[in-house]
Amino acid sequence: MLTPDELLTTTRSVRKRLDLTREVPFALIRECLDIALQAPSGSNAQSWHWVVVTDASKRAAIASYYADSWERYLASGRSAGALYADDPERAAVQQRIGSSGQYLADHMAEVPVLVIPCIRAGSLGAGNQAGLWGSILPATWSFMLAARARGLGTAWTTLHLRHEAAISELLGIPEGIAQAALIPTAYYTGETFKPAARQPLDEVLHVDAW
Repeated sequence: MLTPDELLTTTRSVRKRLDLTREVPFALIRECLDIALQAPSGSNAQSWHWVVVTDASKRAAIASYYADSWERYLASGRSAGALYADDPERAAVQQRIGSSGQYLADHMAEVPVLVIPCIRAGSLGAGNQAGLWGSILPATWSFMLAARARGLGTAWTTLHLRHEAAISELLGIPEGIAQAALIPTAYYTGETFKPAARQPLDEVLHVDAW
C-alpha cells in the first residue's frame, strides 16, 4: 500500500509502459471516478461530467484526431526538446519525453480506456477561467491518483482539444460542455516509479513578495 507521500511523488505520466493488451474492468474505473467526485469545485457546483470511452471504433477515431494534433505540435517547433536546445542535459530528458509522447500518439487507439473529464462551461470569458478549470482539474488529478493506487497508469494529455468540436460530435457531448483533458488509462508494467527530478524549491519560492 502506497503512503500518501509516495502516491503524490511517484504518480507519473505513463505512456510506453501502458499495458495495451490487458482489459481494464469498468468497475475499477468507476471506483476511481467515485473518488474523483470528492474533489473540490467552485461554490461546490460539481458541474463536471466524465466520458469514459471503451468502444474500439470511437477510441480509434479519437486517436486519429490526437495523432493529427501531435504531428502539428511537432511541426510547430514548440516541443519541449526544441525549446531546451541550448541546455543539453534538459534537452536529453525532454527528448526521452518526446519519444514516449510519440509512442502514445502511435498507440492511443490501443489504450483500453480513454477518460475525458468535462465541465459545464457556459461563457469562457477571461474573468472566469481560473474558477472554471479549478472546478475540474483537481478532480481529474484525483482520478489519476486513485488509478495509480489501483495499479493503473495514466497520462494527462490535451492535444486532442484542437479537434474538440469533432470529438464532442463523435461522443454526443452537448453544446456548452467543455472537455478539460484526455486521460489514457490502462494497467501499467513494472514497479520502478520514483520521484522525478525537479528544480530546487528555493528557485521558485517567494515569501511575502516576489
